[in-house]
Amino acid sequence: MPAILTKIREQAFRVQPTIAVGVGVGVALAACALYGTREKKQAPPCHNNNNYKVAKNGKLQSVENGGTETQSCGGRCGAEQCALCRGDVDTDNKQNIEDADETQSQSVEEHVPGLNLEFLRQLVSLAKIMVPGFRSHEVALLSAHTLCLFTRTFLSIYVASLEGSIVKHIVQKDMRAFAALLLQWFGIAVPATFINSMIRYLEGRLALAFRTRLVNHAYELYFKNQTYYRVANLDARIENADHRLTEDVSVFAQSVAHLYSSLTKPCFDLLLIVLTLASYSSKMKGNIFLGPGIATFVICLTGQLLRLLSPRFGALAGEEARMKANLRHVHSRLIAHAEEVAFYGGHNVELGQLQSAYKELVAQMTSVFNKKLWYVMLEQFCMKYVWSGTGMVMLALPILTGKKLDGTEGEGISARTEYMTTSRNLLNSAADAIERLMSSYKEIVTLAGYATRVSDMLVVFGEVARGKCVRAVHVSAPSANGFQVTFRDKQPVPMGKVTYTNDLSIRVRNVPIVTPACDVVASGVSLDLTPGTHLLIVGPNGCGKSSLFRIISGLWPVFGGELSVPQPCECAHCAGEPSAPPHCTNRPMMFYIPQRPYMSMGSLIDQITYPSRVADDDVEAEARAMHILRVVRLDACAARHGGLRAVCDWRATLSGGEKQRVACARMFYHRPVYALLDECTSAVSMETEVVMYEEAIKEGITLLSITHRPSVWKYHTHVLEFDGAGNWSFRPLEKDVPAVTPLAPPAIEAKPSSESEVPKE
Repeated sequence: MPAILTKIREQAFRVQPTIAVGVGVGVALAACALYGTREKKQAPPCHNNNNYKVAKNGKLQSVENGGTETQSCGGRCGAEQCALCRGDVDTDNKQNIEDADETQSQSVEEHVPGLNLEFLRQLVSLAKIMVPGFRSHEVALLSAHTLCLFTRTFLSIYVASLEGSIVKHIVQKDMRAFAALLLQWFGIAVPATFINSMIRYLEGRLALAFRTRLVNHAYELYFKNQTYYRVANLDARIENADHRLTEDVSVFAQSVAHLYSSLTKPCFDLLLIVLTLASYSSKMKGNIFLGPGIATFVICLTGQLLRLLSPRFGALAGEEARMKANLRHVHSRLIAHAEEVAFYGGHNVELGQLQSAYKELVAQMTSVFNKKLWYVMLEQFCMKYVWSGTGMVMLALPILTGKKLDGTEGEGISARTEYMTTSRNLLNSAADAIERLMSSYKEIVTLAGYATRVSDMLVVFGEVARGKCVRAVHVSAPSANGFQVTFRDKQPVPMGKVTYTNDLSIRVRNVPIVTPACDVVASGVSLDLTPGTHLLIVGPNGCGKSSLFRIISGLWPVFGGELSVPQPCECAHCAGEPSAPPHCTNRPMMFYIPQRPYMSMGSLIDQITYPSRVADDDVEAEARAMHILRVVRLDACAARHGGLRAVCDWRATLSGGEKQRVACARMFYHRPVYALLDECTSAVSMETEVVMYEEAIKEGITLLSITHRPSVWKYHTHVLEFDGAGNWSFRPLEKDVPAVTPLAPPAIEAKPSSESEVPKE
């Protein structure tokens, strides 16, 4: 390495400044010319599964927190109405709303991704996440990567000059010098190949490190204040958040790492190759300014021609990516609902949808191929033939216009041969550098698209975690009692209050049941629940039974009235302290059991203790789990599948009734204060259902049940009945009176005398 540096330094000192500038321009233009002689690299494919702009749910709108008039919070913050007191946050998520990331404060606006100030702002914001400080691991990787790129440039120059010397001694028939230089050439190949491998290795490590930083930051936001639920159900700015968290983040990290290498090494190459070529050109004593003028004219002419005739490949690629995503969506929907399709015999309908989506993709790809045919022909003619001919002229002009060199005729021929060989190799390296710089624009535009998707995702996660959700809604007419959702900037604003109680009671005061689409299904619901007040909720479908559970649990905002729920647990485990115990010792306040229970990955005991986990040597937990399995009559099922520690795909292994009994086993394991049962025993036999209800009351669990089976009505003390028209009634449940009010028969209008009457029986 010192010998290489010394040789380059000696050559740089011999170069005059004007010659260096002229040769620098010439190298850039000649490298562009030689770019046509090389095989053109294809741009990386687009991995998007939809367009960058979310247009499915209409124009994106932002929601202001509060308004021009300050509103008293009424909660614990005592300031302007906050998201917590409006009901935009979960009241039992064991986290404070202030913990949400405050750095992502700017709303997502519609803009076209490209090389602009918005892209630079997004890139800087993401770079602060990927490289958090100068002492981070990523800075060390960047430094090592930069050093390898700089070393590779020196090795390329040294190898080019070495090959020129080898050819010179071949022309001079100097066998001894040729053998020595050939051994030296083989010796330099070992560090050169190692540096090349290190460059690829460090680029991969950089991409992985960047992705890890982004994923950890995104996961932290994604699981704060139940953002994962709100993004999918209450906010409409992000489609397919899972795809952005996986594919888009991965491609963005790889693009950033590759772009750094694509921009850094060409700059090093051009800087050092200019000095070396200027030294060799000055030895030929030729005109080095005529070639750049010709090359400038040719490149400008062909570049302008290609720019004018180029199709809009960016828009075509985006449309193709959207159609590919649509085809994948149809396939995934068929896989997810394969059993239902098989029962209905709907394979012909699904086949038609698949063929329709595939035909659209084929038509789009065919259109792209047709447009590429003539453009690629013109591009190849300009770059491969016109530019390559210009490159030959650039190499020949210093020799053809140069003065006669000192020395014998043989020495002149060998010197010109050495110049041609070395210059050709150096121009090939410069052509590769210019090629990467030219293709970097396409990579930057592609990177801008992924940067927009990743940055918008983080912004939305941060806003949703703070209680700010945006979606397309419609303004409905006032309900029977006059309640109407408050809107600001075409977005709903929750005006209700959420407070905490110290006596474990639940109080609902004039709370309307409003869906995320702002449909008011019931108005002014009021009820008081204390431990031991078992509530039965009945009514027709779509009347708001499950919606009430979502409001009480904090999943949906409170648009009016006041909701008082028990104070969430504030122990070290629930507060997320680093030195906290692995489990919470207090009973959870609320535990929701849906009709279709969720089966997590893991063993059978993991299904029972979910969302907690027990150690492998926890004998007490295993004994308790086995007792609960006997209560719900799943002990035989556990033995059949290998015991509590057996690991299976429980979603596919267990039947519907068994999964519902596993969900009830979770309730018995955690013993919550309130259990929200949403048709959770509809697939269980009545005998087992009665046993589980009796066991729940024995364990001191207060039941809030949605059920249509009269056999379990006797285990409740109060009933909340909806009529489906927005009306409701809350009353004590008498054992001998039906919980459901019978509907009055409709009045029969008198028929005209001309019509025949129905005879009475």
